[in-house]
Amino acid sequence: MGTGIYFEDLEEGSEFRSPARTMTEADIVNFAGLSGDFNIIHTDAETAAKGPFKQRIAHGLLGLSIASGLVARNPGAEQHKLVAFLGLNWDFRNPVCIGDTIHVVQTVASKRATSKPGLGVVVYDVKVVNQRGETCQEGQWKVMYMTRGKTKA
Repeated sequence: MGTGIYFEDLEEGSEFRSPARTMTEADIVNFAGLSGDFNIIHTDAETAAKGPFKQRIAHGLLGLSIASGLVARNPGAEQHKLVAFLGLNWDFRNPVCIGDTIHVVQTVASKRATSKPGLGVVVYDVKVVNQRGETCQEGQWKVMYMTRGKTKA
């Protein structure tokens, strides 16, 4: 089946840390335009300064989207034999602010074979962490992988 990282190669407890990325004002403005979410907590500096976070914050879904992109930049990520992203269970814990630098920590929480030959499901515990070590977002991502053989994993 060639080289790469298959279902069988992942062990429960294995941890992966992504490269980091700094949230910019341009990221927030572009995401607002793309998503249509112009909520003042993201787009109005004066009003946001009077709010609970004392500044504009990134959209929660922007942080999640960037987290997905950061995972795709993990060293060796292109070698993972992924089939599909199946779903997530996600919580927003702390805001991501302009100037925050975030990275993602993924840990293999569980894995199981599927009823379809050649496929397995991996559940990752995932955390988006800022430069202060605070968890901003966390949850689980469920991903389908290819197995090395055509038989049930």
